[in-house]
Order: sequence, then structure tokens, then C-alpha cells
Amino acid sequence: MSINRRTVARSVRALGVASAAAALALSVSGTALACDISEFSAEAKCDGDKGIITVTDVDPSGVPATVTVFLQNNGADLKKVGEQVVKGSREGVTITFAENWKPDAEYRVHVKAEGYVDEDIKPNLTTPSTACKKDEEKPPAPSDEPTPTPSDSASTPAEETDSPSPTPSEGASTPPADTESNAPAPADAGDSNLAETGAGSNTGLIAGIAVALVAIGGGAVFFGLRRRGANSDR
Repeated sequence: MSINRRTVARSVRALGVASAAAALALSVSGTALACDISEFSAEAKCDGDKGIITVTDVDPSGVPATVTVFLQNNGADLKKVGEQVVKGSREGVTITFAENWKPDAEYRVHVKAEGYVDEDIKPNLTTPSTACKKDEEKPPAPSDEPTPTPSDSASTPAEETDSPSPTPSEGASTPPADTESNAPAPADAGDSNLAETGAGSNTGLIAGIAVALVAIGGGAVFFGLRRRGANSDR
């Protein structure tokens, strides 16, 4: 039985179409299995009291990818937290960055796989509102000055009385400076009879003798003048 050429040509043509379809399917499936940014995810967690950032790669092709984490501040990179290489798998491979993150902080996670992906995980990673380690209330710092005991406080008035203070009697007995400068000096003991008056002093006797002497002197002068005038009349 001979095969018609037309039939052979149709068979070859059908085989070519099938081969092209198979190649296209393999190409599409290969592209689907390649590394893609959607296969990466980031999360902020706690490891005890310390914060960490984890990045998981679920790329089944296992294409090596470099993951870099940056701390953001107002849309700009504040610091580079770290950089690691990850090879994903269908089950997922997770890498960890030690970072003591603060609540509500923002991080940019960049993934670069040569020939496949070079972009950030969107949206940026935002940490939880609660820190891993809660700040404990610190007791007040002890004062440098010792706290006075009851005995110390009781002895305080006694210590205050040790300092000399003028008493009312001392203040009253102390004359002002102006009074001391204007007051006459006290008379000596020997001159006290001259300033004294009264029945017990010698002032009256001396005054009487003086009057008598004046009278005698006046009489003597009177008689002397009279005698001289009588002699002149002769």
C-alpha cells in the first residue's frame, strides 16, 4: 500500500505545529519557574527580647538572590542593616537579620537576582507598634545627701543654738556709738568734792571766810584812806 505524498506532508506539518506548541509551553513554564519579586516576603519579629527581620524566598528554581535591608527615615535610607544571599525553594528558605528595631519603624528590603529581578519588596516593611522588650520602670536614683534620721532632726535645734546671738539684755545695755562719743568723761575721785553740793561739803565755810576777808580788807582800806585825809588837813 503506497502512502500519498499529500498525507505525508500533512503529517509533517502537524508534527511541526505540535513541536512548536511544546517548545512554547516549555518556554512559558520556564519563565514561570524563574525568580520573581513576588516570591520574596519580609517580616519583623522578636527573638526573645531582641528584634529580628526575616526574609523568605519561595523561588522553586533556586536562583541565588542578594537581599539587602535598609532602615528608612522620611523616605531616605538612614542606615544599611545588612546584606545576605539566599537560594529559594518551593518550601521556602528564610534568612534572618539581627536588628533591634523600634516600634513603627520602616525598612526597605531590596532583592537582586542577576538577569531576573532587581527591585524592592513592596510595600516597605513596617515594624509592630510594640517593642520586643518593654522598658521597666526604674527606681528613683538615690540622693547623694543622707536622709536625716529622727535623732538627727531632733538635734537640729540644739545645733542652731550653738551659734552666739545677742540677747535682749545685752542689746539694751549696749549704748549707741553716738552716745558714747558725745557723753562727758566721768570726773576723777579726787575732784568729786568740787562738784558736790549740800550740807556735808566745805563750800559754805570757804565762802564765809572769803566774805569776811573781803569785809576786813574793805574796812582797812576805808580807815587807811580816812587817816590819810586827816593827815593832809593838818
